[in-house]
Amino acid sequence: MLRNQRQIENAISKLIDGLFFASSLWLAHGLRSALNVDLFGAEPEIASFWGEPSGRPYVWISLLLLFSAPITLNTQGFYSQSYWTSRKQIFWPLAKATMIVTLGIILGIFVLKIQLTRSVILFFAIICVLLIWIKEEIWQFIQHKRMARSELQKRLILLGSESETQEMLKRIGDGKNKNYRVMMEFNINQGPINELIQNLHEHSANVVLINAGHTKFDLIEKVINACELEGVEVWLAADFFNTQIARTTVDDFYGVPLLVFQTAPAPSLQSLGKQIIDYIGAFTMILCLCPILLICALSVKLTSQGPIFFRQKRSGINGRPFTMYKFRSMNTNAEQRKHELEAMNEMSGPVFKVSSDPRITPVGKFLRKYSLDELPQLINVLQGSMSLVGPRPLPVDETKRFEDLSHRRRLSVKPGLTCLWQISGRNEVKDFSDWVRLDLEYIDNWSLWLDIKILAKTIPVVFIGTGAH
Repeated sequence: MLRNQRQIENAISKLIDGLFFASSLWLAHGLRSALNVDLFGAEPEIASFWGEPSGRPYVWISLLLLFSAPITLNTQGFYSQSYWTSRKQIFWPLAKATMIVTLGIILGIFVLKIQLTRSVILFFAIICVLLIWIKEEIWQFIQHKRMARSELQKRLILLGSESETQEMLKRIGDGKNKNYRVMMEFNINQGPINELIQNLHEHSANVVLINAGHTKFDLIEKVINACELEGVEVWLAADFFNTQIARTTVDDFYGVPLLVFQTAPAPSLQSLGKQIIDYIGAFTMILCLCPILLICALSVKLTSQGPIFFRQKRSGINGRPFTMYKFRSMNTNAEQRKHELEAMNEMSGPVFKVSSDPRITPVGKFLRKYSLDELPQLINVLQGSMSLVGPRPLPVDETKRFEDLSHRRRLSVKPGLTCLWQISGRNEVKDFSDWVRLDLEYIDNWSLWLDIKILAKTIPVVFIGTGAH
């Protein structure tokens, strides 16, 4: 019921936000015309009439904004916040989503060569933030007023042991949350079911919130059956098991209700956006970097004997092996000579790393310094075995040597071309546990915005050559 109510409210909010983003473009054009200002110097004007050819870009962009803006807001967690979110928690997701949408418009008009005044784009971003900010302020005001009305509140009876009901009372906020009103606390270990039913009648309760351990399932079933007859909702707190990291969600499997415990990011619009960025980004980079790829391939071929590409089995998502591609940067007998260099290994744990590896060719040293040897992994991204951002894939034999099984959680997401380790001075990381810590930090805090920031920080790292390994 709570989820359904939230989904309806979110659907309405998304529709309003989409309309606000679409109308903001027209408002921005009107504001620019009324003020008659050019913030960036003389700019080409564009008509705002629907029927004129010059005004058609506004129509198409507005239609795109109607659908894309709510999706972008959703990827930033804008619709997953509580009713009582602070202004700061509202502003930052809104500001980031608006910036992403604005950058999308700028990219679109550049690629499609559409004439759109730059002042309009700036006004558009400001108006979007203001309109939705005002909408959220009004919505919170309405919610406060609405929940202050006693007939709209959920009248709860807390059911469990004394300690369990006290714990739930703290979560609710000891009566501070106006959505709910706790009528009484009922000790499941002491009170009979008949007494619970009498209290349902006496307090006109419409929800029984059960927060009891899994050892009391027989009593819980009797409570649920009794509430079924009364037509009273039952909310069962599903905290039977103590988990440290895993997030709990509710799902359905062929009609069977499930509790799902997962530590990796759940499928969402953000994860869909990540896949789209992976495929479009990898394809675009291959097209743009074709001359560089060709030069690298010829350099490897002409300066040393052996194949252009180095292929190796690496551990993908959940440890599933895949063939990873790199430009060959070592002599062809590198794998056979690896055992000779074991004493020179600079990395603790199962990973093998030597900064001055004698097996590296002169061209290979240059390719590695600027991470050019990694470019063929764009093919792996297009194949779906890798992502642009994610933990770096390790060879299968190194993965098998993990001594700490918790390190395998870095395999719960797709491996990537770049990650937090890449941009955090990876040459300075000598302990494998520090490497894993950065990977798990990425997994636990993942968002599409984090991926964008890592990609942006990777560019200077590559150009100045600190990405060398």
